[in-house]
Amino acid sequence: MTASEGVLLNDHDRGKLERLLRSGTTEQRLFRRIGIVLAFADDLSVKAVAARCECNRETARLWRDRWVKGGLEGLSDAPGRGRKPVYVGEEEAKIIAATLEAPEDETHWSARRLAKKVKAGKSTVQRIWNRNGLQPHRQKTFKYSNDPHLVEKVVDVVGLYLDPPERALVLSIDEKSQIQALDRTQPGLPMKKGRCGTMTHDYKRNGTTALFAALNVLDGRVIGECHPRHRHQEFLGFLRRLNQEFLKKLDLHLILDNYGTHNHPKVKKWLEKHPRFKLHFTPTSGSWLNLVERWFRDLTDNRIRRGVFRSVPELIKAIDEYIAANNDQPKPFVWTAAAHAILEKVSKCRVILGTVH
Repeated sequence: MTASEGVLLNDHDRGKLERLLRSGTTEQRLFRRIGIVLAFADDLSVKAVAARCECNRETARLWRDRWVKGGLEGLSDAPGRGRKPVYVGEEEAKIIAATLEAPEDETHWSARRLAKKVKAGKSTVQRIWNRNGLQPHRQKTFKYSNDPHLVEKVVDVVGLYLDPPERALVLSIDEKSQIQALDRTQPGLPMKKGRCGTMTHDYKRNGTTALFAALNVLDGRVIGECHPRHRHQEFLGFLRRLNQEFLKKLDLHLILDNYGTHNHPKVKKWLEKHPRFKLHFTPTSGSWLNLVERWFRDLTDNRIRRGVFRSVPELIKAIDEYIAANNDQPKPFVWTAAAHAILEKVSKCRVILGTVH
């Protein structure tokens, strides 16, 4: 315990104050007040504390006494102190309304341009935006399905995830087309302490490949193969491989999107001869229902996006190695969203957009 001029700090309090000093999010005014308290705890006189903390003696005494009476809470501003905001009520409503109307010659407002228009300070506009959750510079994308059989398809696919049939396997299947073998125009620099890795923004294209992949929903294993094109011929070949991979006594429930290859007459004819294949189609614009898309994202993030490939064979080799590593320690994706929750969100979206029929 250290005591000085009425300040008593135990190890717990000192540790808490020192952590706040090291934190990059501590407000500057609280930073200075903590410094005053710690200076008093170091057996310094009021004069010495004022000199160290670059404040007058009255200020030093004030925050020492506030700490003694209220601890860390005592170092906060008293309620009602500080300058009152100028823009409240009607004036704030005007700024919000102006924000929601796009400028005539541009797509959205910046705080500086809107401040000039409404004759307010840039920081004032920014505070009002923050208080009301307005971010004109950001925009999210969306796409909801207009499929007339949306309900049936959502219930069907989600049902397979949440309650798969017995003596059967559920396979999520799709093609990732136009995967580019990109080589950077200059060598990048590796990551090191204090600096992230670098790569050039431009690149050289060395060809493309298409990946056919089937994700086993049960255990997370992936069967994949690359082809120069993704036509019905390649898809038929992939189906034949699946037919060989799994026990004949098991039905195979395939979750697919509505790409034309999957409905080609020759594909349908082959499926008629192999009745253990059961096809389940996601709604149009509903690829997010297909779990293999989630695996494709991991493939892109972890192996392709930052990769350097001088040829298509190099790219295919990297994809095959990634699939092999995935299958050595597979981790299935767990679907949790119920069908009724998904359909409720779609209904809300249609109401908001005014597209309810």
